[in-house]
Amino acid sequence: MSPGFLADFTVQRAAFEVRIELELHQGQVLALMGPSGAGKSTIVSAIAGLERIDAGRISLDGTVLAGDGVHLPPHRRSIGLLGQEPNLFPHLDARANIAFGARAAGMAKAAALALAEQWLERIGLPGMAPRKPAELSGGQRQRVALARALAAGPRMLMVDEPFVSLDVEAAADMRTLLRHELDRTKTRTIVISHSAVDAVELADELIVIEHGSVVQRGQVRHVLAQPQTRFVRAVAATLPAADDPARG
Repeated sequence: MSPGFLADFTVQRAAFEVRIELELHQGQVLALMGPSGAGKSTIVSAIAGLERIDAGRISLDGTVLAGDGVHLPPHRRSIGLLGQEPNLFPHLDARANIAFGARAAGMAKAAALALAEQWLERIGLPGMAPRKPAELSGGQRQRVALARALAAGPRMLMVDEPFVSLDVEAAADMRTLLRHELDRTKTRTIVISHSAVDAVELADELIVIEHGSVVQRGQVRHVLAQPQTRFVRAVAATLPAADDPARG
């Protein structure tokens, strides 16, 4: 089976060149980790279309997104983004915020609103449709943001540190919900995180980047069980004993 997403590109930064090569099959979840300033945000921006690549190519399901003289704008890439902040529209209620994702993908208003109601059930927020973001908790807002991203039916999703602003319980609930929905929708996904727990519970493969270059990659537990850099050792050390791959 040919991978639907292929990326092999470089972006020149002031301090170093960011170089990445990766592929994702339908339903695959990849974790991307690295210390602050390693180049993760540059990779996300380039894939999303927020930044131009200097060399190489990015393609999704046969469509060239960047390279070969092409640079598709973000709204034409069918890539969903879920970041640290939900960035919901404050003037829209929960249902309308979710429906916005589907409307942006071309769905009619009535169908989008009906789909939003279904998503509110899926994310455990039935009855919350008329509430504005200010009336929701942080965890609830992030759930609505996830539903908005997936309601658009993206061919790929990028999740950038979505749990850092949540308390431990809300983060655990959100992580479980995300894993469930990714399994259900088979959406290929890149998860950017500093958390070993996020990598273990969400991803199939782990890529570690430092100073713009890949320093380690492989199955998540294998990488964490055999850390090759100080950063990876520090990340692996944060795993609870029950999840520690070195104990498995």
